[in-house]
Amino acid sequence: MPVPLLDLKAQHATIRDEMLAAVTKVIDDQLFILGEPVERLERMVAELSHTKHAIGCANGTDAILLALRALDVGRGDEVITTPFTFFATAGTVHNVGATPVFVDIEPRSFNISPEAAAAAVTSRTKAVIPVDLFGQMAAIEDVRKRMPNIPLIEDAAQSIGASRMIAGEKVMAGQAATIGTFSFFPSKNLGGYGDGGMVVTQDDHLAMRLRRLRVHGGARTYYHDEVGYNSRLDALQAAVLAAKLPHLSHWSAGRRANAAYYTSNLADIPEITTPWVEPGNESIFNQYTIRVERRDELQAFLKERGIGSSIYYPLPLHLQPCFAYLGYREGQCPESEKAAKEVLSLPIFPELTSSQLDEVIGTVRAFFGR
Repeated sequence: MPVPLLDLKAQHATIRDEMLAAVTKVIDDQLFILGEPVERLERMVAELSHTKHAIGCANGTDAILLALRALDVGRGDEVITTPFTFFATAGTVHNVGATPVFVDIEPRSFNISPEAAAAAVTSRTKAVIPVDLFGQMAAIEDVRKRMPNIPLIEDAAQSIGASRMIAGEKVMAGQAATIGTFSFFPSKNLGGYGDGGMVVTQDDHLAMRLRRLRVHGGARTYYHDEVGYNSRLDALQAAVLAAKLPHLSHWSAGRRANAAYYTSNLADIPEITTPWVEPGNESIFNQYTIRVERRDELQAFLKERGIGSSIYYPLPLHLQPCFAYLGYREGQCPESEKAAKEVLSLPIFPELTSSQLDEVIGTVRAFFGR
């Protein structure tokens, strides 16, 4: 039985009428740029993330870019982040003229090591970007404790709706950062029908500036306080996302249930390390990522049998050719490099049937002769 890595059609079939109604209303109203659909989604995301402000933008990459610009990060500045993440996290740092400073990850969570981040601080450090990888929030309170005066941009592209217990309080993704950033790429737990992104913050001044920056740097049409970007969230995408958002908690719960089922049926295979969720964290499992030394062989075995899988990420950012100018060498982020050789993500979407789950598990077990 073939099992895809992701089946967006299965989700769409359950909400098709809602989506068509949402899109049709925008078309009938003929209001496509910003306006009420975007404002409504912004209110919903602010409520979900327990933040004062949410500002829609064109995509998750722009969300980080706008955050960096709002914090005046530019030439001569350094931004500390992890090399084990999607390219946009560090690409945006380069694109504002700053220097990415890569520090290693914690091997169990795949998230940035607060100790390594703190050790990398210099007089030029302007911000730090922890990434909530695979749907689990990073230890942002530990990062902030070690670097209390440095702005924190939480790359929450994979973690909308995730939470973490901090000092006995349930803190949502994006809530405790200086600025949090989200992506609505179609494969995300809350995915649009195209690109989309959002930034969230508790800071009134930053929110005002972020709103300016997304529309060419002007609060009023044809008046520009600074040079910004054309990075508006499309009203059609906002309408789709607003219709989807009430389903998010149910979908994420389905992913957690699937993850628990995988783990209970794979944990006895010594060659596999199943995902670790830190106590107090509630992951949304944007990916279910195992570690296995014979990763490439296993992936080929799964592919031959029609089982989808993916490698996030095969080459850490500090070793990417485009960052060769930074002078990093193999061995400088050993945990990231080791993870890149071992990680494999299995199908985890909430519409997986019990038969599909068992097919994936049975195929993995067969590879190991179990």
